[in-house]
Amino acid sequence: MARKYIVEGGTNLQGEITIRGAKNAVTKEMVAALLAPGVSRLRNVPDIGDVDITRRVLESLGCGVRHDAAAGTLEIDGSTLSTPEVPAEYSGLNRIPILMVGPLLHRFGRAVVPMMGGCGIGERPIDFHLQGFESLGAKVEYHDGAYHFSAERLTGTRITLPFPSVGATENLMMAAALAHGTTEIRNAAIEPEIVDLALLLQAMGAIISQETDRTWVIQGVDSLRPADHRVLNDRIEAASFAVSAVATGGDVFIRGADQLHLLTFLNWLRRAGGEFDVKPDGIRFYGRDRKLKSIAAETGVHPGLMTDWQQPLVILLTQATGMSVIHETVYENRFGYVEALNRMGAHIQVFDECLGGKDCRFRHLGHRHSAVILGPTPLRGAEMEIPDLRAGFSYLVAAVLAKGKSTLTGVRYIERGYDHVVEKFRSLGASIEVVEE
Repeated sequence: MARKYIVEGGTNLQGEITIRGAKNAVTKEMVAALLAPGVSRLRNVPDIGDVDITRRVLESLGCGVRHDAAAGTLEIDGSTLSTPEVPAEYSGLNRIPILMVGPLLHRFGRAVVPMMGGCGIGERPIDFHLQGFESLGAKVEYHDGAYHFSAERLTGTRITLPFPSVGATENLMMAAALAHGTTEIRNAAIEPEIVDLALLLQAMGAIISQETDRTWVIQGVDSLRPADHRVLNDRIEAASFAVSAVATGGDVFIRGADQLHLLTFLNWLRRAGGEFDVKPDGIRFYGRDRKLKSIAAETGVHPGLMTDWQQPLVILLTQATGMSVIHETVYENRFGYVEALNRMGAHIQVFDECLGGKDCRFRHLGHRHSAVILGPTPLRGAEMEIPDLRAGFSYLVAAVLAKGKSTLTGVRYIERGYDHVVEKFRSLGASIEVVEE
């Protein structure tokens, strides 16, 4: 049954919320649990759709999974893993199946993974994954709608990624943990969620270190053991609610917001006129009596401005005085959501030129990956079909900010990645009705 949100906007958000574990960490750590026989335990687990999808994938492979959503705990029994073939029905739901390759190869000597899915925000090819596994000694073939991997045992090697891909880095880290010999992954991603995965692997018995110049070094071991691990808090959720508070002229304390992992975002928020107070257990964000200012910013890999912070930041900049520029350098199709914002009254133009100084993979390729936002513009309610996860939250922020009623369909995207999002907005004073159709 489809769900939609009906939002009565014009609310200044006030109050306090608590964030839980990061979507971009917990699902990968659920997969990592398969590397060890026995029961691993994850804590601070968010109650989101992607956790449920990943749980179902694990169960389809024979694993026992216990999820206590209220307590935020997951117990995963990797000893009952019974098949190396991911069912085709999970192709297209998210990007998790490709991350199963390492654990399945180590357990069965082969892995069968259907074509990948995920949000339509740009090309996310798995070439880096495939090339990495071939470098580790795996044979890779594609037929019958699936990738087929085989290897008696993976062997450590030196891998240089063409781009610091988060997914490829995570995948190859997990595979290298039980490979024979030492693996170097150069030009790798170093996001906090990847560091958190490394901490889990180390707790399981892996020998893994982060070196200079974006390099991970993993010395393979013969076996891993179950572990008990607390997932780091979600920095994307924290930033998204922070923007909601500032954009609506509100005042919100986000318990669990971590200054360390939000360092870059906080600087850009302050440049745009938002303000915050750092507390021992979270951060207070407020926009009351603040004048928002235009900025020029570029997304980038960590420690740069995170691409998943771009969408809520654009909402904020519709309320800033002057012309702002955002240059997206990570995904080439991430501004597909701005058409709906323009229908709400925003003035946003998207260009295929690189409106920034960073070296950009998309230069001269015709991708509309730079946005110019002219503000301030009052937003008005509208009907919106959500195209992807992060844009979905931004539509919700825009609807809360706008005058009048908005109807949001495709809300499954939001619920994939945000823990009890409606309840949290309601606790801050937003008027949101959930309708089942």
